[in-house]
Amino acid sequence: MPLTREEINRKVLHLGALLMPAGIFYAPEIFVSLGMTELLSRWTPSIVLAILFSGSVIVEKIRMKNEFVQKLFMGMFGSMLRNEEKTATTGSTWIIGSALICSILFFDHPEISLMTLTVFILGDAVAALAGQSIGGRYFKVKLWRKSIEGSLSCFFLCLVFFIGLFPFLPHLLDKWGNSVPLLIAISAALSTTIFELVPLKIGKTLVINDNLAVPVITGSVMLLLRHFFY
Repeated sequence: MPLTREEINRKVLHLGALLMPAGIFYAPEIFVSLGMTELLSRWTPSIVLAILFSGSVIVEKIRMKNEFVQKLFMGMFGSMLRNEEKTATTGSTWIIGSALICSILFFDHPEISLMTLTVFILGDAVAALAGQSIGGRYFKVKLWRKSIEGSLSCFFLCLVFFIGLFPFLPHLLDKWGNSVPLLIAISAALSTTIFELVPLKIGKTLVINDNLAVPVITGSVMLLLRHFFY
């Protein structure tokens, strides 16, 4: 399948979502420096994400029921939506929900929120772009309609970030000895790749959106491994 301009624009737009993991980790420090109390500063990212998520859900509900709002929405974002998102909740809303859950679930470990959300947002983008541009060129078999080339691209990008980037971000891994243990790096990269690839189902009909679930699952894997082995 040829790589389309719409898919490229979609992934470029998704890069803006990186502000969420960066904000979860770095915003509290900025707010404290501005005189806000430490407790309120730490909760501010979750509060902001809750407002964004609520607003996004409201817009999604309205556009599904109001033809005028739907036409307006499609005129602005329609070229960047996948077919299934035109009549269902968009991936952007799900990723905001995931960031909100991560900010609360990993409240005492905001570095995990930053790492898991970042590798998912970028890994998902790289997997889609690689899948559309070189998918099937080297591996003819597809898994759940996704190319092996795309999944491998996601896995190696995650590894590069865990090993080659995150240790150099200011203060991110101060509590980790300024490095991500190899076991955790490989496990988190595998978790992101596998759960981005495999549909997550409850029963026969309920499918959990990967934008919502994958960062939460990967973050939980990292937290458990760090607790038991490090």
